Amino acid sequence: MNLAINPAGGPVAAKVVQSPPVAGIFAEITAGLSNGEELESMLGQFLGPILCLAGAQAGLVRTLSDDGEHMRLVGERGLPEDVRLAELSVDRHCGTCGIAADSDALTWAADLHSCARQNQGGDYFGQHCKRMLAVPLRHREQLLGVYNLFFENDAELGPDIQPVLRSIGELLGLALYNARLERQNLRSTVMNERRFLASEVHDSIAQTLVYVNMRLPLLHDAMLQHDDQRSLRYFSDVEQAVGDIHANLREIMANFRTGMDPQGLLHALQGIAEEFIDRTGIALEFVCDETDLGLSAEQEVQVFHIVQEALANIGRHSQARQARLIVRRGERQIGFLIDDDGRGLADGVVAGDSHFGLGIMKERTQRLGGTIAIGPRAGGGTLVHLTVPEPGVHGVTS
Repeated sequence: MNLAINPAGGPVAAKVVQSPPVAGIFAEITAGLSNGEELESMLGQFLGPILCLAGAQAGLVRTLSDDGEHMRLVGERGLPEDVRLAELSVDRHCGTCGIAADSDALTWAADLHSCARQNQGGDYFGQHCKRMLAVPLRHREQLLGVYNLFFENDAELGPDIQPVLRSIGELLGLALYNARLERQNLRSTVMNERRFLASEVHDSIAQTLVYVNMRLPLLHDAMLQHDDQRSLRYFSDVEQAVGDIHANLREIMANFRTGMDPQGLLHALQGIAEEFIDRTGIALEFVCDETDLGLSAEQEVQVFHIVQEALANIGRHSQARQARLIVRRGERQIGFLIDDDGRGLADGVVAGDSHFGLGIMKERTQRLGGTIAIGPRAGGGTLVHLTVPEPGVHGVTS
């Protein structure tokens, strides 16, 4: 409400009607969400234009905790420091925020006694802040958070403003939903890689350490008995085992440091084939007539790790002289065949044993929507046959 001057010279009350910069606010929020910045810090930044739009004097934004029982403050504008500290975490069902969280509607409150109690008797609520609006942040009926606007007077929002605030809440709810999905996917990826690393350490190092642990007492007894022949034999066993552990550990570290070749899967596989004989002493024949498999980046990464694991098993366990890696395009699928002329699989491995990292290979194949067959090769040795659906074929997850 502003004062204007009438022709007679006296002041009259006049409303200044301003068109809210709605399009600009949505553009700013959308641009902020798409530029890769940290979401929670941006939620606080968005409060500035939202306060301007609504004519509020202060505001805050909260996100729902992982346990679903609390609201955590992630951004605020215009609040006194003591109020900010008191609002860092509140019960999910507390007062007006709880009502908004349980509904799908904007919720007004003029009775702010529950907020005052939350702030241990401070004078902000009820004196400096006369009304509060709580806007739920939701997506697909799932609550992700709430933002609050605080007003010093009893001014009403125009009918065109409240739908905009609701739309902003839906947009921010979508952003929080996507961020939560991304965190869940990241956690799942980390857990899968941890299981993969545990499998690698178990197969390559832990079993050899058990062997060393069994040999050390024998070496100790032989030394106490001054049996030089036995001492040297057991010492040689331990020395060789420690050397194997060191070599396997270096291989694991190299595999985990190695990212996907920027020139693509086929170039990466060609590089593995060229280095294989130097690393393992086993000749590897690489057969591929394709120049572009057309796989997505995620598919290429999964295929690379599966093939890498299969070849690592050949190098570690097969005692082979020759191996092959064949890539062939079939009807609506791409096949990867890895075989060797070594000693073959141990009993029970094909039946689902996690030995040799086969469990991890199968998990990666499931992510691809493909199939993998692991078994004996005709004439001796082991054969691994991986098939991957072409992109666009039903069942592919890229």
